[in-house]
Amino acid sequence: MNITRVTSKKSFSLGLIGIILVLLATLPLYAAGYTPILLTSIFMYIILSVSWTLFSGPTGYMSLATAAFFGVGIYTAAFLGELLPLPVFIAAGGLVSAIVALLVGALTLRLRGIYFAIFTFGLVMLISQLLMFWELHFTGTRGRFVIVIDYNTIYYAMLVIFVVLMLTAYFIRRSRWGLALQSIGENEEAAAHIGINVTWVKVIHFAVSAFFIGAAGATIATRWTYIDPGIAFNPLFSFLPVLMAIFGGIGQLYGPVIGAIIFAYLQEILITRFSELYMLIFGLILVVAILYMPNGLVGLIQKWWTGGLRRKHADT
Repeated sequence: MNITRVTSKKSFSLGLIGIILVLLATLPLYAAGYTPILLTSIFMYIILSVSWTLFSGPTGYMSLATAAFFGVGIYTAAFLGELLPLPVFIAAGGLVSAIVALLVGALTLRLRGIYFAIFTFGLVMLISQLLMFWELHFTGTRGRFVIVIDYNTIYYAMLVIFVVLMLTAYFIRRSRWGLALQSIGENEEAAAHIGINVTWVKVIHFAVSAFFIGAAGATIATRWTYIDPGIAFNPLFSFLPVLMAIFGGIGQLYGPVIGAIIFAYLQEILITRFSELYMLIFGLILVVAILYMPNGLVGLIQKWWTGGLRRKHADT
């Protein structure tokens, strides 16, 4: 009976996911205009928050380097956009970001706690200032234009990155690598004692998460058309994915997705109507989420659901 129930639940979940993907893939055919543009932004934030959770969720390492990898992907598109086809320079943006993450991770993932968080945020500022110095003193510019791609093509590119990321995160969580990451997060010393190469595992996952962040950056750059270090390495791209993931809940893979959808849509509304207050509102929501929803929105819903089932069984 339980096996039948589990099988039915999996079939229902797969069918629902399939329907959603079909609707998303055909959306530009029946919802042209602003909707694909909005969904492109939502996909971008989902990719950033899920990528952040892919590494920081199980390990407990608070990485604030998201804006660095995102900006590297953006600048890769600026340099290669007119030379290479769209899929190639998107992949190049992800690859360059992954290489940067490998180099940085090999040097810094021996740090822990606040030291790692400070260094990763400093990396954002360092790369931004280096690029600013290079452009001002060697190229005589402050920014550069990026090749223009139509909105529907950008939408489909972001959708493909999203799907590949979710599949990657799903299989990693159910692999030995995922178990190794979880062990590192629970007790890093114990994980090392049982034979896990903790530094190597952390560096590889850090690079994998950076790949998708860089690919998203290279894709969204074609929508912005003009970028400079201040735009590409905006610190908000380090903090907003953390906020979205914490609000949604990092315990489940769909938690950051829900958090990113809610906050990305909320950001669109607040920027247009309350442009001077939206960051204050975001900050208040973050404080409330940390104080009253330690496991995020998903954890809160699961708690209510479990409590409701217990009361139902108690009544019967």
